[in-house]
Amino acid sequence: MEDVEIARNTKLKNIYEIAKILEIPEEDVEPYGKYKAKISLKLMEKEKNKKDGKLILVTAINPTPLGEGKTTISIGLADGLRKIGKKSILALREPSLGPVFGIKGGATGGGHSQIAPMEDINLHFTGDIHAITSANNLLSALIDNHMYFGNELGFDRITWKRCVDLNDRQLRKVETGLSGEKKIVPREDGFDISVASEIMAIFCLATDIKDLKRRIGNIIVGYTKENKPITARDLKADGALTVLLKDAMNPNLVQTLEHTPAIVHGGPFANIAHGCNSIIATKMALKLGEYVVTEAGFGADLGAEKFLDIKCRKAQIKPDAVVCVATIKALKYNGGVPKEEIKNENVDALKKGFKNLLKHVDNLRNVYGLNVVVGINKYNHDTPKEIECLEELLRENNIEFSLVESWEKGGEGATNLAEKIVKISEKETILNYAYQLDDSIENKILDIATKIYGARGVQYTENAQEKIKEIEKLGYSNFSICIAKTQYSLSDDPKNLECAKPYDIHVEDVILKTGAEFVVVITGKIMTMPGLPKVPAAEQIDLDENGNIVGIF
Repeated sequence: MEDVEIARNTKLKNIYEIAKILEIPEEDVEPYGKYKAKISLKLMEKEKNKKDGKLILVTAINPTPLGEGKTTISIGLADGLRKIGKKSILALREPSLGPVFGIKGGATGGGHSQIAPMEDINLHFTGDIHAITSANNLLSALIDNHMYFGNELGFDRITWKRCVDLNDRQLRKVETGLSGEKKIVPREDGFDISVASEIMAIFCLATDIKDLKRRIGNIIVGYTKENKPITARDLKADGALTVLLKDAMNPNLVQTLEHTPAIVHGGPFANIAHGCNSIIATKMALKLGEYVVTEAGFGADLGAEKFLDIKCRKAQIKPDAVVCVATIKALKYNGGVPKEEIKNENVDALKKGFKNLLKHVDNLRNVYGLNVVVGINKYNHDTPKEIECLEELLRENNIEFSLVESWEKGGEGATNLAEKIVKISEKETILNYAYQLDDSIENKILDIATKIYGARGVQYTENAQEKIKEIEKLGYSNFSICIAKTQYSLSDDPKNLECAKPYDIHVEDVILKTGAEFVVVITGKIMTMPGLPKVPAAEQIDLDENGNIVGIF
């Protein structure tokens, strides 16, 4: 049965009933139909003196192209915690239309561990990403309008890009203003995917509406001939953009198929952005639940690193426990097995790929100082011999683990993991960061490359080195680092899965994000506007004869 059919055949509770589980007053719930709602930011003020719950981070090893089920495990764990009597809540990212119609498909979990209504969440949901896209493109329109009416601020180069929430490689670089009308200035422009937009990053890192407006005003959109930055505030754009985002800033409330409450809000990619849901949603969840299960995108080298070094540092929070999701298919993939053969039994490749899991666990334990449980996400094609081999390797390396069957069994398949998480989350943790903010930009990049990726060093293009000098000259060298890198390898080469030989990280470009307050470091051949695969998921999505959506997986 398809995920969409499982979700459709499950009776959901009215969203007011879900809000009641969390003791949210009705006046703070704004329904969007029967099964989804927005929660008023006023609730944060009411709950400010309440003690925070435990924060559980779900991350993973380097994935196969279709992912390893972090969201499925996150949902299963939250349901499992409820089954053992704990008041749990999810804090997850919103799916982007890019992957939904691209290679990965939907991002609402799978099997019997899903959040719902899955079709709504995977498609337009409550319109948050559309609002972010509109705000981003309003800023572009204001820039070009300013140019049309005389360029009073003296733009010499424009650095701001347009965006759209789809994978469309044709838009990476475009020419605009080609109508030939008087005073229109033709120029080279480009599009990012909306989830890589600085507006999305600001949306997820802002602590309230006031902070949102401040950050939007700080966005550098271009430079004068004298290399003086021009900001969104200079264009008087910060107020209008904040208005467009006002309603979107209220977190979204939905439920799992087992009626566990889930706050789903914000959705930056982790390979080209910072990969975490909003600070507002996470902090709200911490006031509403005993255990908050959240996730960070892709492998721990990307998602967990940015969750810890950017989000936790900004929000002054730390996880009480971490689940590192591993699948036998991903271990074999990282051990050199082609994706077409990963369903075939191969214990030798599993053993080779195990070092990828070891590296991630070592980072979480020894770089960041966190308590870790490996969640083995069980697939139907995993053989008893492979499962036994993996469990033995984990025991030999003194790594706590749990075999998770939440895809097939829902929360019941994750109760063992839930019990282990409750136990280890009682241990004291002191979150260490991979780098210090007051270090130089190059030293911070080197720290991430060597400590987290296991690289030998970092190589820079001349363009990247010049950009770093400009950023330091402008006084922004104390910003966090957000590395854009392939998700498929610890290195910046998606084909170098085993990372058997010493390698360097290659920095191609550096982009200053003054609103997000981080520096984006582009490595390898990563693109901020992805393309579609040869056979996109969009080809399978349709309406059946009854008007039901089919094909989202």
